Amino acid sequence: MDRISRKNSKGKQEKDLYHIIHKVPHGDGPYVKAKHAQLVEKEPEAAIVLFWKAINAGDRVDSALKDMAVVMKQLDRTEEAIEAVKSFRGLCSKSAQDSLDNVLIDLYKKSGKIEEQIELLKRKLRMIYQGEAFNGKPTKTARSHGKKFQVSVKQETSRLLGNLGWAYMQKSNFMMAEVVYRKAQMIDPDANKACNLGLCLIKQSRFDEAYLVIQDVLMGRLPGYDDFKSRKRAEELILELKSTNPSLEEPSDMLGLDDDFVKGLENLTNEWGPFRSKRLPIFEEISELRDQLAC
Repeated sequence: MDRISRKNSKGKQEKDLYHIIHKVPHGDGPYVKAKHAQLVEKEPEAAIVLFWKAINAGDRVDSALKDMAVVMKQLDRTEEAIEAVKSFRGLCSKSAQDSLDNVLIDLYKKSGKIEEQIELLKRKLRMIYQGEAFNGKPTKTARSHGKKFQVSVKQETSRLLGNLGWAYMQKSNFMMAEVVYRKAQMIDPDANKACNLGLCLIKQSRFDEAYLVIQDVLMGRLPGYDDFKSRKRAEELILELKSTNPSLEEPSDMLGLDDDFVKGLENLTNEWGPFRSKRLPIFEEISELRDQLAC
């Protein structure tokens, strides 16, 4: 290899390394310039202007709209971001609609638009029940912090129900929040949702039940029990329970699970075999929620 070729090769390697380090895509269009302003120059206002240019020019519109909404959220321009997503999502591909919904949910949450958040979460749950989510498949590929991973319908359903439960909590509708959290935990349990369910029960002055639920986290019976934030929150909730209810004693049956419940969960798990139809079997287990989800 001659000197010129080696120089060109080294220049290409350095350029590729630059894009990898700064997570800036290749090219010179408005979208690439917007990402450069956002990630390298740290100028969010300039990035928003360039994202608008990318959308108007049809340059990577899916990514430009999502990224612009995220930057607007960081600048507390949440209302503007909501209007942008709602107005221009029609320019985006069908495959981008799910992630745009997730962006909207985050924006609604930050702006305190609880009713809008609940309605969108219900719509996404209806799509899963009707087999319209994930293109009728039991899993989808998701991306977070530049890494790809697989998300199952069970995980997505439980996540959405968890978000719906928290939205009901913000409205002080603790009875509905409890129903939603319990269904979420039946589908795909974790320590974070258990803490939320425990808090929901505390709000209803059902302290013994709350104690059982939160102890499941501290005893390591749930996925995510070793997460520092979840464990710390569980410890704080237990201290709150004991401080407000000195007579509270640890029940002898800490599992709190009877045979019928365990058998029901086993049957639920067994239903998740090969994909057979558009009607996803998990919703047979949450049929009593259909009326609420449809309202």
